[in-house]
Amino acid sequence: MKNYKNTVFYLVITGGFTALMYWIITKGKHLEVAKTIVTPESGKGSWGDFLASMQHNFQDPLAILLAQIITIILVARVFGWIFKKIGQPSVIGEIIAGIVLGPSLLGLYFPEFSGALFPVESLGNLKFLSQIGLILFMFVIGMELDLKVLKNKANEAVVISHASIVIPFALGIGLAYFVYNRFAPEGVKFLSFSLFMGIALSITAFPVLARIVQERGIHKTKLGAIVITCAAADDITAWCILAVVIAIVKAGTFVSSLYIIMLAVLYVIAMIYIVKPFLKRIGDLYGSKDSIIKPVVAIFFLVLILSSYATEVIGIHALFGAFMAGAIMPDVPKFRTIFIEKVEDVALILLLPLFFVFTGLKTEIGLINDPYLWKVTGFIILVAVMGKFLGSALAAKFVGQSWRDSLTIGALMNTRGLMELIVLNIGLELKVLTPEVFTMMVIMALVTTFMTGPALDLINYIFKTKDGVEIIEPTNQNKYRILISFGNNEKGKSLLRLANSLIKKQKSTSSITVMHLSLSDEVHTFNMEDKEKNSFYPIVEESQLLKQDITTIFKATMDIETEIADVANQGDYDLLLVGLGKSIFEGTILGKVIGFTTRIINPDRLIDKFTGKEGLFENSPFDERTRQIISKTKMPIGILIDKDLQQVKHIFIPIFSPEDSFLIDYVQKLIYNNNSKIILLDVNGHLTTNFVMKSAIDSLEQKHPNNISLITDKIIKKEFLDQQDLMLISLDSWKELVDSRSIWLSGVPSVLILKH
Repeated sequence: MKNYKNTVFYLVITGGFTALMYWIITKGKHLEVAKTIVTPESGKGSWGDFLASMQHNFQDPLAILLAQIITIILVARVFGWIFKKIGQPSVIGEIIAGIVLGPSLLGLYFPEFSGALFPVESLGNLKFLSQIGLILFMFVIGMELDLKVLKNKANEAVVISHASIVIPFALGIGLAYFVYNRFAPEGVKFLSFSLFMGIALSITAFPVLARIVQERGIHKTKLGAIVITCAAADDITAWCILAVVIAIVKAGTFVSSLYIIMLAVLYVIAMIYIVKPFLKRIGDLYGSKDSIIKPVVAIFFLVLILSSYATEVIGIHALFGAFMAGAIMPDVPKFRTIFIEKVEDVALILLLPLFFVFTGLKTEIGLINDPYLWKVTGFIILVAVMGKFLGSALAAKFVGQSWRDSLTIGALMNTRGLMELIVLNIGLELKVLTPEVFTMMVIMALVTTFMTGPALDLINYIFKTKDGVEIIEPTNQNKYRILISFGNNEKGKSLLRLANSLIKKQKSTSSITVMHLSLSDEVHTFNMEDKEKNSFYPIVEESQLLKQDITTIFKATMDIETEIADVANQGDYDLLLVGLGKSIFEGTILGKVIGFTTRIINPDRLIDKFTGKEGLFENSPFDERTRQIISKTKMPIGILIDKDLQQVKHIFIPIFSPEDSFLIDYVQKLIYNNNSKIILLDVNGHLTTNFVMKSAIDSLEQKHPNNISLITDKIIKKEFLDQQDLMLISLDSWKELVDSRSIWLSGVPSVLILKH
């Protein structure tokens, strides 16, 4: 009755008011008599008018900007993925994506398309959006600096850091002396040109360096601590020098710039002694909370914008203000992490690629069209590497580091990346650098960043060493070794309970290693230890309840699936256990469409199609992450579909084929170690007809008659499934079960899918 009344009310209201609107519009037409109505006539007809309207919409500044952003993000993601796959920082791919979309490639071969996508009048919008992205990025860089590290390890690090700035700075000024007449812009003083060449050669990309250190596992070593501290000191010093250089360039002479420098010093004092204590007070009040309320977020963003505005007005660039605002943020890791997460995604994914393309639009490789110019470019690269790489390495050796560590520090400090592009863009904006020199320096930035990984590998090869702390336990052929990889804490606890039930009575001849991997983009130097502690705290608690000793591994990586497979394969483990969400049971039309398209579009899977590892229309019952792990591991693997697995007492095992015989090994372990009750479902009669399987089951029934039973029912009732804690099944049988769309599939308990 209520639904009927609602329907009548809805029809009366919508129908009545629609009729009223129609009546008013009809009456309103009589008012047009006193007006001169002009109806535009194009003479093209309705279809022609529609096409003209669409063309006008495509040329609207907002439509052009949105098309630019879509293109930039897609191209940047693709190039970032390609370079990540070859072991390079994704930032190199994103920089090259910018160059590809600029006049060096797209503008050269498809000038009309380039002109339509990046018309000159639209570049102002792109520039300002990219500047906002840079301000947010520098704010994050400031927050990522751990100033406590500088206090603890300042002596050695400051010597190395300042040597790595002074030496390339001096070489840069020397280089400027030889190229000034040929390459300096008209009307630019030698002082301004030489200072910019010096600062451009002496910069280090702190964020890229920090990611490389984390991914290579160096962060827990003494070398890692020194190199991170060096980079932090380098960052602070270089940005202060850059602020002075900008002041000198804008003022024209060093004496005139003293007024700007004095204002800058007053600004820094105000930020440290007035603003920082105020922000610390806010951090103390809200630092322990899991989220930050919007008024607090507004305060910090206001500080960021005011700081950037102040430094821009003073004349030392808004980016220095953003960096300073980040550096004085409350020294509470949890607080900084939450704030970085709020800012970083928008800055890195949406806005920063715009800066790469804006840089690419100003980078014309075609300007380097002469062998002489390529020789000059090569010489710039040589001077940059000699100054930064050798300068840092020699300083490190002088303070007592080994040759291997000294060269590693040199290779890492030679990374320039995005920070170099920021400096070069400022130089081009101030008209201190010509487009030719700008292009040469961009090439230098790419080469010096690209060479970091190979240089580290070469150093390790020469000294026969590996990066990081060795995480692989000494191999013991008699030990049964299980590796657990978890992301979610609850799933990690379930995996640990499962592993424990396999070895509970054989602890002296077995071991469990628990691993948690984080994307290096999500781990920052200041919160690395806290993140590791928080990740493992629930797992360690559970291990104490189970009285099970565990070894823990925590790593930051850019490719979690590959890292899991590498650790498992290199560690000589007997079983890898990973978790999978419940979403495997849930499906929508959109989910099926997306699942099908990712099998074709996903680059990893596309490679598998061409190499014949996977059929084009082959269906996989797993998400992409799990599929990658399965394909890359060379050892037994168990995938747990966790439905809050609390105990492993009652286990149900369907046997579909003779290949499932390896499951009997796990049956033996579970019965012996955990006294589990096992029910075997003989789906196709193999347990009675296959001699090997029948013999193994008969032997188990004789030894443990109360722990094992056999059923042949074709229909599995929900009541039976409700009594089970776990279903154990082989990978091939699971695929067959999913494809058959069995009715009882949605009612199964937690499932352990085993690949032999």
